Amino acid sequence: MSVPILAARQVYKSFGKSLALRGVDVTIDQGEVVAVMGPSGSGKSTLLHCLAGIVPPDQGRVIFGSFEIQSLNEERRSKLRRTDFGFVFQFGQLLPELTAIDNVSVPLLLGNMKRSEADEKSAKWLDRLGLRGAERKLPAEMSGGEAQRVAIARAMATEPKVLFADEPTGSLDSLASENVMRVMMETVRSEGTTLIIITHDHRTAAYADREIVVRDGQIVEPPQEGRS
Repeated sequence: MSVPILAARQVYKSFGKSLALRGVDVTIDQGEVVAVMGPSGSGKSTLLHCLAGIVPPDQGRVIFGSFEIQSLNEERRSKLRRTDFGFVFQFGQLLPELTAIDNVSVPLLLGNMKRSEADEKSAKWLDRLGLRGAERKLPAEMSGGEAQRVAIARAMATEPKVLFADEPTGSLDSLASENVMRVMMETVRSEGTTLIIITHDHRTAAYADREIVVRDGQIVEPPQEGRS
């Protein structure tokens, strides 16, 4: 039985005079993998930012589990992004002065985990993502695919309920893209993590259970039967 974990209800969002989202409705189930597609400027990244509590909608509701994200103050939304949500971006956004293991440990340390425990957990995640032996590498010493796998390890180390991936393969060649998507899918499936992927790439979207197409701030393809 499908259990909704995240939903947008009649969400509108403007930036200045530009209306980025125009009454978006979407429901995402627990453990589901959803690809959000659309041309540049369509509103798909804005939708991700609203679903993740990064920016509040101007109108409408964003519901995570049993509560509305926009009802939380910034401190509580920030905590939510550290504990229940994980993020992977196009260029990884690793801290350049930190090693792989230290990058993965950052969110754990921010959650007040002891350093020894954080390092142990980070090493296990790096190993799980095929990066044994790369723990002391700096980002400048990594390939693009390695850096993205470190970013996935960092995002998953806090055991998030939802992982948001914004163009996770956008800066990679086809082979590295395939490897990154394979390990990310294996990871979220084994953990039961909900995954929302923003992508232009149909090959990346093909890994998803369902595709949502956004154009001019609206979802232009109807959801599959049984969804709202």
